[in-house]
Amino acid sequence: MRIHVIFIVILILTASDLLASNTFILEDPEQVIIGENTTYTIQDRETLVELARDHSIGYNEITEANRNIDPWVPDKGTTIIVPGQWLLPDGLENGIVINLAELRLYYSFILNGKRHVHTYAIGTGRKGWGTPTGSFKVTIKVKNPTWKVPASIRKEKPELPLYVKPGPDNPLGRYWMQLSAKGYGIHGTNRPYGIGRRVSHGCLRLYPDDIDALYKLVEPGTPVKIVYEPVKAGVFKDKVYIEVHCPEETLPELIKIANETLGRKDLLNKVDTDLFMKAVHSANGLPAVISK
Repeated sequence: MRIHVIFIVILILTASDLLASNTFILEDPEQVIIGENTTYTIQDRETLVELARDHSIGYNEITEANRNIDPWVPDKGTTIIVPGQWLLPDGLENGIVINLAELRLYYSFILNGKRHVHTYAIGTGRKGWGTPTGSFKVTIKVKNPTWKVPASIRKEKPELPLYVKPGPDNPLGRYWMQLSAKGYGIHGTNRPYGIGRRVSHGCLRLYPDDIDALYKLVEPGTPVKIVYEPVKAGVFKDKVYIEVHCPEETLPELIKIANETLGRKDLLNKVDTDLFMKAVHSANGLPAVISK
């Protein structure tokens, strides 16, 4: 959501925030993959949308990994994949990397000599309100922000007031982190089922619990790199991995991007062609081993 805000900055950081369940500590500096995928058996009247929220993953992630399952009316007893494994994005250093193609944010820092990685599902800008790519930084943090509704949004929805005070009707949620890209920021939401979707006016939304954790960790001045990379690849312990997302690319485009990504990393000669094509065709967002 592209917006203006009124600021009050409060910073509180506790040790427990560094030990959250979505934190990964890299024991090996060469590690390029984190987490594990799990499975879950659908109970009566459960939906993939609710399960995504329960597991703090995006709508896109759970539906891409379970394409043959109705996200709203899955059959009771169906076993689904719960995505929980990711390839780390290129250029992950101290700071935030956001990959718009996978709708996911990574925040990394060194603590006690080891790299820590926090990762969160996000919602981003819809068509016509795209989130900008590039290198930015967090400039200011606001708890319980007031939303000053931009004229562009009021033109689209004239029933909106000039200001929306903190509370359940505020689309920013409880926290706002302003970016150096004017009018853009990272914030919470009062509509958590929009996480993993491209539905905002350009800003980056997180689940309420996730923005609460990230807000406590991130300081003003933190670098923020926003990229669009539908294909990630890497090698770890002699295994070549690829992770393919398909927001809008055609299959030939994905094949070309995947080849270029592997080529830049000098990995093409280590790849099994059949496994490569299977991974690109599926484009299910799950890391896959494609080694010979």
